[in-house]
Amino acid sequence: MSVPVLRARRMGIDTYQERVAYMRSDCEVCKSEGFEARARIELRCGDKCVVATLNVVHSSLLERDEIGLSEAAWSALGPAGGAPVQLGHPPPLQSFSAVRGKIFGRPLTSDAAIAIVADVCAGRYSDIEMAALVTACSGGRMDVVETIALTRAMIGAGQRLSWDSAVVVDKHCVGGLPGNRTTLLVVPIVAACGLLIPKTSSRAITSPAGSADVMETLAPVTLDVPRMRAVVEREGGCIAWGGAVSLSPADDLLIRVERPLGLDSDGLLVASILSKKVAAGSTHVLIDIPVGRTAKVRSAQAAAALELRLKAVGQALGLSVQVLVTDGAQPVGCGIGPALEARDILAVLQGRPEAPDDLRQRALLLAGAVLEMGGKAGPGEGIATARQVLDSGAAWARFQAICEAQGGMREPPVAAYTHVVRALHSGEIVALDNRGIALLAKLAGAPGAAAAGISIHARLGVQLVTGDPLFTVHAESPGALAYALAYAQSQEHLVTIQQSAR
Repeated sequence: MSVPVLRARRMGIDTYQERVAYMRSDCEVCKSEGFEARARIELRCGDKCVVATLNVVHSSLLERDEIGLSEAAWSALGPAGGAPVQLGHPPPLQSFSAVRGKIFGRPLTSDAAIAIVADVCAGRYSDIEMAALVTACSGGRMDVVETIALTRAMIGAGQRLSWDSAVVVDKHCVGGLPGNRTTLLVVPIVAACGLLIPKTSSRAITSPAGSADVMETLAPVTLDVPRMRAVVEREGGCIAWGGAVSLSPADDLLIRVERPLGLDSDGLLVASILSKKVAAGSTHVLIDIPVGRTAKVRSAQAAAALELRLKAVGQALGLSVQVLVTDGAQPVGCGIGPALEARDILAVLQGRPEAPDDLRQRALLLAGAVLEMGGKAGPGEGIATARQVLDSGAAWARFQAICEAQGGMREPPVAAYTHVVRALHSGEIVALDNRGIALLAKLAGAPGAAAAGISIHARLGVQLVTGDPLFTVHAESPGALAYALAYAQSQEHLVTIQQSAR
């Protein structure tokens, strides 16, 4: 029996890591094989084989003997234009039975976790199937044993770095607090003190900016493993995008699905964080858990449960994990969005008068804890050591050196359009909605539009009079600005002002 073959055509369509194929509805292969829209099909070209999701074309966009490939599918399959591609039905996805079982309450075994992660990394899961996996693992459905199994599977699926040092440190924030971009301050402080800190960071999942998004406005973050290793060996630290070094490839793919779903469960969160830390060669990790009414972690009880899980999984993996529970009542710093947060970072590093003190103090707290973990400061002496390094300019010098080693330092972009939102009445600011503020920054275009976001002028406890500025919206187009402002005007509690008694 002959194998169906079509000519490959690059469509130039960005489907963001999802492998998509396109065939005409009247294509003989499409009809003979019974392929329908959204079907999963197997593609072979030379020694490469990938599974893609089919989109059916009802026009002359393609020739009848062509198969169109999205950018992700083209990159994975690697054909030349017009090269023959063999088509077929993929084998049944055996590991998905464990996902179905998980949906109905069956625990995830170690073998199942390994099989699922292997299939995810191989591109055998469609976005719908990955969404089912993420949902099945959310809402408190994963226990510690399952989390350990998933974390180990994710570590085993990617590269694993090792360093010529008995102590390799790292820090991470669980997120949910806009502007809390302490990584870009902690790394140069810690590296300047002689510790190795090979920091890999994610792009934004549910926030207006991840550390990698912010760093990318200042220096390249897409480093391969040899380049990352060279930067760390030369400067003691780096701030790189984890997706480029494939330390936890399954996590990078799951993040793509978690982002639009807005889901980030404890089990997946811990597996995501610790798989990347172990893969990066870390031995000691500090985790920042901000707690607040509108933060990701909303109560002391939830923070305590997450801390227990982080430490238990860390211990099982041979990783020393320390947790700091911090104040998550309001955003940190002034800027929310990649470039705006980068400007806050530069102000703190350069010791400028307008530098946000809350960001500075949080960074000193975290850097101090890392220095104590790594043996570069005695108990209770870490903050003072970190402050001396920051105030002396050593951290700023090291940050510039890291940027140069990663490919050269650059200026963050500036938005073309801004609008100031002002207080409608006098009173005291008694609450800020972290989630609403983050959404406002995203509606303005962040993180995709690097200069977009908001600058916050209002802080808890501040007394306002009518007309005082609350925040400035930054956008790269008039449409994005109008979209964000429409949302801001529809929300009563982005900034809650308790009116003064008459």
